[in-house]
Amino acid sequence: MESGEELNMRHVISALVENKSGVLAHVAGLFSSRGFNIDSLTVGRTENPGVSRMTIVVEGDEAVLEQVRKQLGKVIDVLKVSDYSGRDIVQRDLALVKVFAPPAKRSEIVSLIEIFRGNVVDISSTDMVVELSGPEAKVDAFVEVVRPYGIRELVRTGLVALARGEQK
Repeated sequence: MESGEELNMRHVISALVENKSGVLAHVAGLFSSRGFNIDSLTVGRTENPGVSRMTIVVEGDEAVLEQVRKQLGKVIDVLKVSDYSGRDIVQRDLALVKVFAPPAKRSEIVSLIEIFRGNVVDISSTDMVVELSGPEAKVDAFVEVVRPYGIRELVRTGLVALARGEQK
C-alpha cells in the first residue's frame, strides 16, 4: 500500500435501539447527511420487545468507522453500539431467488440448490423460487452459479449478525 493510501473495508456494526416509530428514519438520515453509504441495513425485534437490533454494514476506512460509531452513539434512541470488526461473529444473509427453470433444466437447478443447501419454496411452469441463507459469500456464489439459467427476480434481507460467545 502506498503512503497516504487508505484501506476501505466492510465494517459490521450492531446497534440496539428503542423499538419505536422514527428511529430507523433518524439513523438513516444521520448516515445520509454525513455522506456515509450503507451497504446493508437490517432491523428486527430482539428478545426484548422494547428493543430492536440494527445490523449495519458500511464500507470505508477506520476514520469512517469511527465517525459512524460516534454519530450512532449520539442518537438518543440508540442504547448500545457494537463494532464487530475483527470479532468472531455469526452472520447470515437470506435470499429469495426466482430462477427461470423450464422442465428440461429443473433437475440441474435442483442439484445446485441442494449443493448450496437451499430450498425450493415455489414452482410454476417456468420458474422456481429458491430460499437460501448463509454467509454473504455463499449467497453471492449461489447467485453467480444460477445466473446463466436466468434470474427473474432477486431479493436479499441484508446481513444479520451476532457476536459469538458472551457479550462484554
